Amino acid sequence: MGDAWGMNKQELIGHVADTAGLSKGDAVKAVEAVFDTISGALKRGDEVRLVGFGTFTVTKRKASTGRNPRTGEPMSIKASSQPKFKAGKGLKDSVN
Repeated sequence: MGDAWGMNKQELIGHVADTAGLSKGDAVKAVEAVFDTISGALKRGDEVRLVGFGTFTVTKRKASTGRNPRTGEPMSIKASSQPKFKAGKGLKDSVN
């Protein structure tokens, strides 16, 4: 699989093509469709629960006041949404 530096998107697509017996073009469509579907669900505020693999969710971060690390001046930090992934038991077990 990937080396110590990880796997990039093109390598993922290549492995999906090989594993599923798809053409590279069909694997590109499949991988992009999965990414788009997960992103779309998170954008709508839904969670994506893939039993045995993990769960993608969005958490809301409240607005707050912080400090500029260079100047120490107070600064406001806007509220934001943060995507999160929590690995499922099957995925955790597969890497141990």
